[in-house]
Amino acid sequence: MEEKIRLAKRIAESGAASRREAERLIEEGRVKVDGVIVKTPVFFVTEDIVVSIDEKIIPQKSEEIKIWKFYKPNGVITSRKDSKGRPTVFDYFKKFEQDRLLYVGRLDCNSEGLLLFTNNGDLARKMELPKTALQRTYRVRIFGKLSTVAKEKLRRGVVVDGIKYDPVEIVEENEATTAKNRWLKVTLSEGKNREIRKLMQYFGCNVNRLIRISYGPFNLDGIMQPGQIKRVDQREVKQFLSEYFEKE
Repeated sequence: MEEKIRLAKRIAESGAASRREAERLIEEGRVKVDGVIVKTPVFFVTEDIVVSIDEKIIPQKSEEIKIWKFYKPNGVITSRKDSKGRPTVFDYFKKFEQDRLLYVGRLDCNSEGLLLFTNNGDLARKMELPKTALQRTYRVRIFGKLSTVAKEKLRRGVVVDGIKYDPVEIVEENEATTAKNRWLKVTLSEGKNREIRKLMQYFGCNVNRLIRISYGPFNLDGIMQPGQIKRVDQREVKQFLSEYFEKE
């Protein structure tokens, strides 16, 4: 008997949308299964069932999971479209239209650095989940100075405005400097909305530059430049999938 999976997962695995986006599309009545509208995400299908979104049939599950690294420039929006007409990350991926790509973990407009893309929506969702515990590392320039007490509190985890933040590892690049701007290396494994900026502000420092340099085992290689795209070698992708997800 052919295995059945949730409709949202079937859509995500095709690369047509992330799991969360798929659930929203289903609830909006934009998804059909064998020509019939389905409005509940709690719906199970087999791989050979014909699924369409806005009357467009989605492909079968992507046979080969691919991952791309992108150096997001400052001022670029992490979104497919922007109502204000600002440049988006997908403007850089127009030549990849044959693959419906999804980004992994957002970077806000004023942040830059590594943004991962994949053609598999289910993988994108799993990579963002806190339980997967993929570490993200950033180079952060702050105006001000973090005290030893503040660093220790961050390493233990803090509550700011009622929101609990998991432990954050802080390494100052040059503790002896007397400059008003200081560079930190910040590592976390959760990545709440604007987390680093809010934590720094809570301890009296302002972030004036933020660069993500790694996400899980993937990094900028020390040479990637803003706007550059680099596909991850398929051997690295398979090793990554084997290490983190083969037991699921």
